Amino acid sequence: MSLISYVVPVFNNSGSLELMWSTIAGLFEGEACSDDYEIVFVNDGSSDNSLDQLKGIAKRDPRVIVISFTRNFGQLPAILAGYARSTGDAIINISADLQDPPELTPEMISQWRTGNEVVVAYRSDREDGVLASIFSRMAYASVRSGNRSVPAGGFDFVLMSRKALELFLSMKGRNRFFQGDVLWAGLRCSFIPYVRRRRAVGRSQYTFAKKLKLFFDFTIDSSYVPIRLMSLCGALLAISGIGYAGVIVLAKLAGNVPFTGWAPLMVVILVTSGMLMLMLGVIGEYLWRILDEIKAKPLYVVEREFSQGVQE
Repeated sequence: MSLISYVVPVFNNSGSLELMWSTIAGLFEGEACSDDYEIVFVNDGSSDNSLDQLKGIAKRDPRVIVISFTRNFGQLPAILAGYARSTGDAIINISADLQDPPELTPEMISQWRTGNEVVVAYRSDREDGVLASIFSRMAYASVRSGNRSVPAGGFDFVLMSRKALELFLSMKGRNRFFQGDVLWAGLRCSFIPYVRRRRAVGRSQYTFAKKLKLFFDFTIDSSYVPIRLMSLCGALLAISGIGYAGVIVLAKLAGNVPFTGWAPLMVVILVTSGMLMLMLGVIGEYLWRILDEIKAKPLYVVEREFSQGVQE
């Protein structure tokens, strides 16, 4: 019998935690899973009563461990903290909002037992709103331009063997692309499609700013496309400038000097300066990430850990 560890990042998910715990426990109490389990909940600075609910669950279930951060550090640090604390032979990362179906666990374990080091449950479709679906399609189209191994719908729900997990934890970086790092090593991997459920309780904690940050992390960490586009745009502008300069020289030699016009000059200046500012912005994104790495601050700070063996 193997030990299956669940890692569940939590940020203001008080409405779904009891159901998440009971759903996972029910899988192993019934005939669906014959293995043992543990659940590592990571409270990422929730401002609701999520922590109180998690402490109550931990008192009732000896298989539940609760890690609480001093503040909100983000989803990836919460995942990494849960991974570092887990002790299972296979480790499953799953969202706390129940949009990812825990019922896929038996199939994921079965795929792992056949020799797959990584089992990815990816979103083949989603019941989210129209705007969320559009943003997701745009983001993952950009990601796949540089990393075709990432499924078109993306994923967060994934099982990793202990070997794959240790390799993942050995990777460094503060602004990492989680999905790209999971698949980077090229370990034997299988994919299971599912339809992402509509959120039944609460609302998404991903603001537009967080989605934009995630999009930049996707694009910059997983692909050289931004730098390559900058080079391409610079080359096109340089060729256009040289061509236009040649036209002016020929016109001067022929005595047919173009009329002095404000509009053409402003168009050239605005287009060129706009492209330069865009290029500087992309370079700035890379430089900020380098600076963030040099500072080497901890990814997260744990305030307390709760379980039946460790309580307040």
